[in-house]
Amino acid sequence: GEDVKPFTPEKAKEIVMSLQEPAVFCSMVGNWPALNWNAKYLSALLDGKALQFRLGLKTVDLAPQFETSCSYVKATLEEFLAWSCGQPCLSGPFSCYEYSKYWAYADYKYIARIFEDKPKVFQDIRWSDFGFPGRSGKESTLWIGSEGANTPCHLDSYGCNLVLQVQGRKKWHLFPPDDTSFLYPTRIPYEESSIFSKVNVANPDLKCFPKFRNATAHVVTLNPGQVLLVPRHWWHYVESIDPVTVSINSWIELDADHEARVEEAITRMLVCAIKSAENPSDGDCWLNPTEVEATSHEINLQYLNKAVSAYFKCQKANVSEQASSSSTSAEQRTSASCKRRKREASNEREGCRLLTHKCGFSAFKAGNLQEIPFGPHLIQVLPQSQETSSMGAVAVESDSRDLLHESKGEHMRKLHCSGKQLVMNNDHETPAHQMDSDSSPNASQTALSTNDLLDCLVNPHVISLVARLLLERRV
Repeated sequence: GEDVKPFTPEKAKEIVMSLQEPAVFCSMVGNWPALNWNAKYLSALLDGKALQFRLGLKTVDLAPQFETSCSYVKATLEEFLAWSCGQPCLSGPFSCYEYSKYWAYADYKYIARIFEDKPKVFQDIRWSDFGFPGRSGKESTLWIGSEGANTPCHLDSYGCNLVLQVQGRKKWHLFPPDDTSFLYPTRIPYEESSIFSKVNVANPDLKCFPKFRNATAHVVTLNPGQVLLVPRHWWHYVESIDPVTVSINSWIELDADHEARVEEAITRMLVCAIKSAENPSDGDCWLNPTEVEATSHEINLQYLNKAVSAYFKCQKANVSEQASSSSTSAEQRTSASCKRRKREASNEREGCRLLTHKCGFSAFKAGNLQEIPFGPHLIQVLPQSQETSSMGAVAVESDSRDLLHESKGEHMRKLHCSGKQLVMNNDHETPAHQMDSDSSPNASQTALSTNDLLDCLVNPHVISLVARLLLERRV
């Protein structure tokens, strides 16, 4: 029979485009063939094709395991599954990595690329059920990990994010955009569209990062068959908590991305110019592996001008659309209601890149939370401080599984500081000039690094201001 879903595509899209806090959709993907995409099924589908895996240590550390500090191997899913079962690997790509000590992650794999010879499988993923007709696996990415595999805490500069959990469970730590200053943002390692946090949010060093105490975590365990909405500019740290996990996500474009692209172009210019001027022998791996090389100043200036032109082109289109909408409304005042106009993006491509990205989806006006249909099919991801008291009202069944909200636990314990203290950090409990004489060199004598300068210069708040000033020059 027909698969009845709790929300129509139109209503689901309205929720996605208006909700400003994370939430979990249940009972929306029951008929998706992609629910069969467990690692064993994908191994057969890939038929021996190797994927690149990122490997990190399972040991608890104070610092995030950025991609620049990880190891990488190419392996088939068959080899990965044998290793993830704890079988000793005497040969092969995982032979140097003991399962009890390492995790592995085939992350950020474009489905359009790894299944380019099997385009029919794109239709196994049906984002049209969320109000985005034509969006399928071709505009999605695949994530396959072992227990402990994680993505460092970061925010995505572009779009909002829909994440389908297929196999195993993942624990998400999410922080609102207003918490940005508490998360110590950094652009090193540099990757276009990703702003990283210096804090290991699962094991924070509160002596080095005291402002993190003020951050408000929204924590949720995502189960198979559930879809998480990560709103625009929400920070997130994600960790696999089962032996094997498989997820599929798609970033939904927003009109706000055009200004974000100008900000990213400015950031690219500054980071590339300043870091490229450093002595290469310093060995600072500042480029994320996703960034092939540091682009020249001339190329970066082209990026900036293209981004600015795209911004004003979209602004002009929006003004024309609003004028047309106002005219239509005036002619139809006697009508009981006017249907909301919908625009769909065309010619989408795999990544969000400055030169080619076109005008995306128009954002709906932020809705009143009281109007959002929270319930058993749409579950709000609450702040941790609210979880205990609200647990009974929030835990619901989805495909015979509970949505588990995690308690804060003891991970906020104080730990010694292993990082470098900055001279300009006024948030430390002990001023630099009052440090013990037997401590490390006095903070006032600690030389500032290029990265210290960049943390201030390309801080998201600073870049946002610079972008607005720059755009004003073109008005």
